[in-house]
Amino acid sequence: MGRDQVLAFCLGLPGAEETYPFGDGVAVCKVGGKMFALVDLEGDPVVNLKCDPAYALELRAAYTGIRPGYHQDKRHWNSVDLDGTLEGGMVRELVEDSYDLVVAGLPKRVRDLLPARD
Repeated sequence: MGRDQVLAFCLGLPGAEETYPFGDGVAVCKVGGKMFALVDLEGDPVVNLKCDPAYALELRAAYTGIRPGYHQDKRHWNSVDLDGTLEGGMVRELVEDSYDLVVAGLPKRVRDLLPARD
């Protein structure tokens, strides 16, 4: 999966929105006003995704294309290379995991406003 496919996949999730709080070079995908993915549009093809801290460590140990999140809380975020070293299905799973973590942390009243997930 390349950056365009990842960005499109992120924006296809219920209630996802695209913002640019850090400038035109980084697309920030949010749900309920909270970030779940940051897609670098100008540099190396990479996406930062939220992750459970224990699982983040496992992923980093198992995959060379996953490392601590660049300019993020390294305990809770991973940078995932989009250069083809990871299968598209794996990248989609990591995006969904990030989205689900953020949604789970939203107040119930905000979660209830989100469209149902297919």
